[in-house]
Amino acid sequence: MAKNNLKQKAAAGMVWTALQRYSTMLIQFISGIILARLLTPYDYGCIGMLMIFMVLAESFIDGGFGSALIQKKRPTQEDYSTIFWWNLSMAVVFYVVLYFSAPAIARFYDIPLLCDVLRVQGIVLFIYAFNIIQRNQLRKKLNFKILSIITITTSVIALTTTIIMAYHGYGVWALVAQHLLTAFIPALVFWFYIKWRPILVFSVKSFKELFSFGFYIFLNNFFVNFSRQIQGLLIGKFYNPAIMGYYSKAHSTEKLASHSISQVLTQVTFPLYSEVQDDKRRMINILEQLIGIIAYMTFPLIAVLILIAKPLFILLYSDRWLDSIPYFQILCLAGLGICLQSVNLQTISAVGKSRTVFVWSVIKQTIGIILAVGGLLFFGINGLLWGAAIHSWSCLLINMYLVSRHIGYNLKSQLWSLFPVTAVTLVAFLASYLVGKELNLGLYISGGIKFIIFAIIYLGWTILFKPKPFCELRTLAFSKLKKKHGIISTEK
Repeated sequence: MAKNNLKQKAAAGMVWTALQRYSTMLIQFISGIILARLLTPYDYGCIGMLMIFMVLAESFIDGGFGSALIQKKRPTQEDYSTIFWWNLSMAVVFYVVLYFSAPAIARFYDIPLLCDVLRVQGIVLFIYAFNIIQRNQLRKKLNFKILSIITITTSVIALTTTIIMAYHGYGVWALVAQHLLTAFIPALVFWFYIKWRPILVFSVKSFKELFSFGFYIFLNNFFVNFSRQIQGLLIGKFYNPAIMGYYSKAHSTEKLASHSISQVLTQVTFPLYSEVQDDKRRMINILEQLIGIIAYMTFPLIAVLILIAKPLFILLYSDRWLDSIPYFQILCLAGLGICLQSVNLQTISAVGKSRTVFVWSVIKQTIGIILAVGGLLFFGINGLLWGAAIHSWSCLLINMYLVSRHIGYNLKSQLWSLFPVTAVTLVAFLASYLVGKELNLGLYISGGIKFIIFAIIYLGWTILFKPKPFCELRTLAFSKLKKKHGIISTEK
């Protein structure tokens, strides 16, 4: 009975998370097209240069305690309150640090405007700390319906405001307003919707218990975020804001594809893994299905985007953003590896191996920093981005090794499960590229032909051979139509 209830909660969670994710993507996609014509690469570049400082500060505020509260089977009021006050105190500390560091950061980039931008944008830290407990409570209960409704509503309001401000010439401040509203609206709703309130207590015992798990999660998140944001830091330092803007637009567009499927699943899977952490067989079954589904849906999507990048960018964003295209294509190759990383790594965290996650994170992110700096020094910005692509795939292989070692899902089986989708995607990509190049019928016609050829090959393979991920998705669709419960089978 409990197992069925867990499956029902997971099913509902994934449906609502998918609704949230794809609705938000659609809103961002439409607004991104509009904003690309209202704002300049310089505006996007200014925000991108500050992102590393905001992301790292947020890592410190959470400190891994959010994951620790989800991983703990029965957290108490003392646990929640202790972490709430910790989050809030860290927000104060890091806002003060950013406030007084802002002039130095502006001088580092040689852009005076960044001082005021960082000081205003830093207010997000307080808002983030204020609602992180409520958000994690909903995640732990797999109550993604409320999260989804709030996120979608917030996206509409924030992005509408951003577009209006951009239209009236506010430039970079329109993007700052977007970030503030995106944080403030959920915090306000969570506070009045969720009945939980902190009590005036800070339990050293609770802190130590959660710290023992959360500390390594924090260190892992910190190193991962630093490694990913180092690209923006280096580009912002050694290139002008416009180049940073091209990179930011390429990166944000690529994320819509590489993260679209995996983020829907991984928001639900960590609490789900935590519930079945004592049953390795069930974890392997869940992981095997997730890897197959993510690869089956994401690999062809990213391959098509690489093929039609030029007509896509000109059509959506105008030729103002042509310089983003080569960055986008390289980042797409990195996204192929990134899309599978979290779903693997979450299994290790869920069984309490947070120290292992941290140790290997240090190794992986050190490799990433070396590749980024070395690529930039020897080959410029393209070398930096190719280093990111190599790093993403090396991280995926390491994560697979960790899953093999600690969960028992051996590396050979994991790689073999990816082989059919990878092979067919590659064949379809090469055929589409060669035919499109040979015909040379103009930008948009050539792009359309490439898309059609790729779709025929990939869908033809799906129909003829009925690969396992396709069958699982089909079963899921029919089960929903018949109103049967269960999105992920945890049994063979």
